[in-house]
Amino acid sequence: MSERNRLRSVLTLVQLNGIIPIRTTPLYILNTIASPLSFLFFIFIVSRGSYLDYGITGGMVLTMMTVGTSLQSDLTHYRHDLKFQDVVVASPVEAPTYVTGMALSELVYSLPALAVFVALFVVLGHPTAVNLAVITGVCVLVWAFASALAFTLATYFQDVRETFLFSPMISLVLTVLPPVYYPLSALPAWAQTAALISPTTYAAELVQGACGLGPALTWSGAAIDWGVLIGFTAALFLLAAVKARWKEP
Repeated sequence: MSERNRLRSVLTLVQLNGIIPIRTTPLYILNTIASPLSFLFFIFIVSRGSYLDYGITGGMVLTMMTVGTSLQSDLTHYRHDLKFQDVVVASPVEAPTYVTGMALSELVYSLPALAVFVALFVVLGHPTAVNLAVITGVCVLVWAFASALAFTLATYFQDVRETFLFSPMISLVLTVLPPVYYPLSALPAWAQTAALISPTTYAAELVQGACGLGPALTWSGAAIDWGVLIGFTAALFLLAAVKARWKEP
């Protein structure tokens, strides 16, 4: 399959699962914006505005994580209800092309929500080229590993309703309990150690450090955070390549 045909396949999937649904049902966008903004509102009320910056940076991470994990619902629906994946398997389109197109289509949903948080960050923060670059890199990695995890899980689900069970659990473990919306130092010592299991802890630490929130992040600390985040993303891509069931057994 040529690169031109791969690009055409990706763009077709983005239009099929991203642009057309948003155009026909704009409420999808409100649903994506509502969840991270609700966390931001709650944090603003509880902390009386002192953790507002943490809420804004955390909202970006949560948005990308949610978009990635929600991919499993669409993939399961397309695979079981519509039998669309069977059609793709029988076509020249490879699995990486299919997953890339579907993941990018989910990213379309997140752009309005992400734009809201970027606007808040620009208005309330002090954006620089460095922290914007760090935020962009972290968001891309979070979206990438969440999409890889969602694809792997979706190939094992037998019903789309199963995704309604796993998606909230993944979001709870990776975005609510870890210090995404608040500093790591706010947790007791034992909880700080437990939080290091989650890759979003390192993502949030990078974003918070780049934005001057909390203790200054050293070069060695930043290198460890980037290394863990990149390594976790690579591991989930490897898991998807080895364990995901592209074809029905």
